Amino acid sequence: MRCPYCTYLESKVVDSRATEENTTIRRRRECLECAKRFTTYERIDELPIMIIKRDGSRERFDRNKILNGLLKSCEKRSISRDQLEGIVNSVEQKIRNQMEDEVESTVIGEIVMEYLSKLDEIAYVRFASVYRQFKDIETFRMELDKLLDN
Repeated sequence: MRCPYCTYLESKVVDSRATEENTTIRRRRECLECAKRFTTYERIDELPIMIIKRDGSRERFDRNKILNGLLKSCEKRSISRDQLEGIVNSVEQKIRNQMEDEVESTVIGEIVMEYLSKLDEIAYVRFASVYRQFKDIETFRMELDKLLDN
């Protein structure tokens, strides 16, 4: 494993543990050259899932895109990265359980919003405003009304 700080190739594992969902192993490593620590994640390499985007194009499923969207929605909220990783893991597992080679991006967005609405309403509204591309204040208000009715 190459050190992200000095690019030295050798490191030692300092701590290793499974994530909450037991789908990934988190390892804390220490570089044998510069002694800085960094984290790596190990997971089973599964068959790729293709995402059908709104414009009809296709791309490989990328869990980092979901995580980045969640990080933006949860900015300045008291939500830990582990909670967001948990959402990403749950979304990915739900998609893989559908046993489909291709999934529409809208399905993924709805699944993410389902989990996010249970975690934090403000983050949910932020995510929904970008995902659903609210065109005006009325569309935004209708989404808020749905949230308040639940």
